Amino acid sequence: MSLGPFYAVVERELVRMFRQRGRLVAAMVRPLIWLLVIGTGLDAMLDRAGDGSYRYFLVPGVVGMTMLFGAMTASLSTVNDKESGVMRMLVVAPFPHHWIVVAKTLSATAAAVVQALLLLVLLALLGYVGADARWGLLLAALIVTSLACASLGMLVAAWSPTLENFAVIMNLVIFPVFFLSGALYPVQHLPAWLRWVATVNPFTYGVDLLKHASPAATAAQFAPDFAVATDFAVLLGFCAAATVVASIRFSRDAACEPLIHALTKGR
Repeated sequence: MSLGPFYAVVERELVRMFRQRGRLVAAMVRPLIWLLVIGTGLDAMLDRAGDGSYRYFLVPGVVGMTMLFGAMTASLSTVNDKESGVMRMLVVAPFPHHWIVVAKTLSATAAAVVQALLLLVLLALLGYVGADARWGLLLAALIVTSLACASLGMLVAAWSPTLENFAVIMNLVIFPVFFLSGALYPVQHLPAWLRWVATVNPFTYGVDLLKHASPAATAAQFAPDFAVATDFAVLLGFCAAATVVASIRFSRDAACEPLIHALTKGR
């Protein structure tokens, strides 16, 4: 199979993202509010003599937040394509339906990575990311974590027939995934039952991988909770499982019924 359809889908999503300037602004403002406002307040409450250690700990979390929200928002285009009729052309195209899921997942991954890179530029200008970062590991963490977030988004999109339905399910998924991770506090310091919930949350391992790539977080005595190999294994395993489940759901006749009915009415 030619890679042309993959490039076309990814390019379409990136062009759409850059045209929606409000979307990019929101993607930058949201994590900065958490870092500069909430982080500063909690730093003062923790009485750390103004050293900003908690804000440095938050850096991997807010970068992960950008990828999570960015990938989920990009996955919204799948549902929008169902309603607008674009998906009909993809469904009747001469390639398996699961390639549509893979292409959409990759496009959401690319959108999330771009947003995370833009945020890292801002954080570098503010002094929160320096030359001591492990840039190779950081780039790998961005890609794998974005892929996991995009896979989660495609799971939601596969079960969402309308935009309204996607918005409801996304809110039910995205906030527990973010808050029940290591983005705001070290996992090992949580009560036993919350630590168990965070351990089964795949997003936890994405944030943890970002912590490994951020020496500032470790220097501030907030060490990562898991090994790098564990983070990669869980994230890649989740990506594979989520893509398979989303592909099965998308390939079922029930998932394509709205498209079939629409084509039938148009005749």
